Amino acid sequence: MATSTETIRTGTGADLVAAEDVLLFVNAAITATGQREFRSTAYQQRLSLDFLHEYVRVNYRRVYAAALALDINDHNAVRIVQGLLESAADATAEEKRTEGRLIAARLAKLPPQRVYRLFRVLRGAKVNNRRTRAIMRDWLAARPDPAHDAVKYRAGLKTAARHVHLRFGGPGEPGETGDFLFRPGRRPRYRHQLLDAWRRAHYEQGAVDKLPFTVAEGFAARHGMKREVFLERMVPRMTRLERLRTQGQRSAGNDVRLPTDIDLTVMPLTRLALYVLSLGFEVRGLHRKELTHALRTAARRAAGPHAGSWGRVAAVLDDSYSSSGSGEKRRRPLAVALACHFLLEALAAPGAYIPLWTSGGTDPLLVRPWGPTPLGTRVLDALEHGPDRLVIVSDGWDNAPPGLAGEVLRVWRTRLDPDRRTAVVHMNPVYDADGFDVRHLAQGVPTAGIRDAEDLPALVEIAQFAEGRTGTAALYAYLDRQVARFVSGEKAGAHREQA
Repeated sequence: MATSTETIRTGTGADLVAAEDVLLFVNAAITATGQREFRSTAYQQRLSLDFLHEYVRVNYRRVYAAALALDINDHNAVRIVQGLLESAADATAEEKRTEGRLIAARLAKLPPQRVYRLFRVLRGAKVNNRRTRAIMRDWLAARPDPAHDAVKYRAGLKTAARHVHLRFGGPGEPGETGDFLFRPGRRPRYRHQLLDAWRRAHYEQGAVDKLPFTVAEGFAARHGMKREVFLERMVPRMTRLERLRTQGQRSAGNDVRLPTDIDLTVMPLTRLALYVLSLGFEVRGLHRKELTHALRTAARRAAGPHAGSWGRVAAVLDDSYSSSGSGEKRRRPLAVALACHFLLEALAAPGAYIPLWTSGGTDPLLVRPWGPTPLGTRVLDALEHGPDRLVIVSDGWDNAPPGLAGEVLRVWRTRLDPDRRTAVVHMNPVYDADGFDVRHLAQGVPTAGIRDAEDLPALVEIAQFAEGRTGTAALYAYLDRQVARFVSGEKAGAHREQA
């Protein structure tokens, strides 16, 4: 990536257009997932994303690849990998080397089910060049337990193995996994416990709870096992997310309690916020102390070395009705706002944080999507406190009255604070399919897309490039640094828990 920026530095006007295109794509790749949003359909989302991916891949290929090193979501990471591999003929030898390292590093961070799905798409598209096969073989070779994948992701592993002509077998396990996948009736039993448990589960109910949860569910239904009994037996085999998802089914009646077998404090901040919002108000109130402690612990961990370093911080947080999201992304915008609330509390100096919810509420643990979006009024309230930083977390649909927030910010920036004593940034968790970007509030106020609150400090750094004060050279240098850190394994950020 070190020389990638030279190809698009052709002049001041071209630099500006290129930088705007890069930031627009990054915002989309962070927030958009091709799913229905509150104000746009899934079809509109996919159509908009298709155009952006094609446009950036063709015009800024190296920047397109560099996006894999940023905090983009898994959906767009897979789209980028697919686009790069399908268009390998358009890349130079140097680009292929850089792309190969980026792809390998990104695949290692993706959930395995997404990677197997990608391999199936590549096989269906007949992408069978040498580089693609090498990438697939390297990823498969790095999997910690092929037998586990053979049971849990059987179809995906079979497809990938066929595509790269993978040969199974090794010391202590001569071809067992291969026989399991392609010759299931050849062996009367397997030495690997998981493979043999799958074989026995066809006729032995006691073997069901030795399997991964998603695989065991099908066998439990076949044996007619009661759901409650099955779930209790499967608890030791479940991931943390699976235990949370089935918590209500394992509880008696409507008595939903916090799980005693899960340490909520180790959960990622945004995912924890989603879980909290999935609980009823009564449960949240009853377990206020435990939930608040878990959220603050996760926020301090996400803040890392930035904790307490942001001075006086004011936040305008959107809990209007549109923060309910959609059926596919239920309460996601509200969860991002809730997670940002606790993260900003950790980033601010002690006692120097002022949260302002659009609904006027003061209890973050009991927020709900409700009412209009009076961003302008809340921005005025926040600026009265004279903060060092103002962070706005909203989908940008200011409607009470429409446009007031943009006008307030324009006057503040041009008339009242031209020296920019207060840094203002807008974090938007919702992709606007019609605008090919996240919705902005005002010119001169940087807006960045956000999906996980944990990425907020890094996204604030990216947002500064949208102000036009740092220059395009700084933007490209930033991308170069991120690529170097990412491929060397130095990039910060926790692995997402596998579903």
